[in-house]
Amino acid sequence: MNKGFVDFLRAEEPDVLALQEIKMKPEQADFSFEGYRMIWNSAEKSGYSGTAVLTKREPLEVRFGIGYPELDAEGRCITLMFDNVAFVAVYTPNAQDGLRRLPTRMEWDDRFRAYVNALAVERPVIICGDMNVAHQEIDLKNPASNHQNAGFSDEERAKFSELLDSGWIDTFRYLYPDQSDAYSWWSYRFRSRERNAGWRIDYFLMRSTDAAFLRDHILYSSVLGSDHCPVGILTEGL
Repeated sequence: MNKGFVDFLRAEEPDVLALQEIKMKPEQADFSFEGYRMIWNSAEKSGYSGTAVLTKREPLEVRFGIGYPELDAEGRCITLMFDNVAFVAVYTPNAQDGLRRLPTRMEWDDRFRAYVNALAVERPVIICGDMNVAHQEIDLKNPASNHQNAGFSDEERAKFSELLDSGWIDTFRYLYPDQSDAYSWWSYRFRSRERNAGWRIDYFLMRSTDAAFLRDHILYSSVLGSDHCPVGILTEGL
């Protein structure tokens, strides 16, 4: 809020904007955004995880979680049901140092895939969020030295492949299959952002059958204020 968020919101005027790792509860907020409804899914644990969505369009229904009680308590998913599209905001759990939370992460990936695949039977779906995985070597600056680190383990990458293989497209790679040095997260250490030594771990996904609605995917790499930069898509007809 003190690093340009409102200016970005006013400049871009997105129809829907998703936030991950908000680390707060709605009663702590001393802000509101004209023209937007803000929907919160805060973690039960204070100062941890959580998601929120700002939307200009009033959803028909809002759903919280994916039916995985242990991690739904961490506020990791919000689904907005509109008449012609579902919007899923997600903050995928990090496997953590030493991959100590990898089994939980694998369970999440399986359950999330089942959740969004069932949702896609009802209507087109847009998934947006920090999915905590760089899928291919092109999606991070130093793949060799990061192999089997959290976010670039074989297991996490395989689960992401499994999700895509079940009928989804990574909208950025769909439009820009060979673009390198395109990242959405940089460590605060080692002047990583200055050197553009980053990872692309923030995604929009759509069903391959809905790709005709996609017009562009944008990495707002010049927008500061976080160790992540915003990412966005333009669609037509949804």
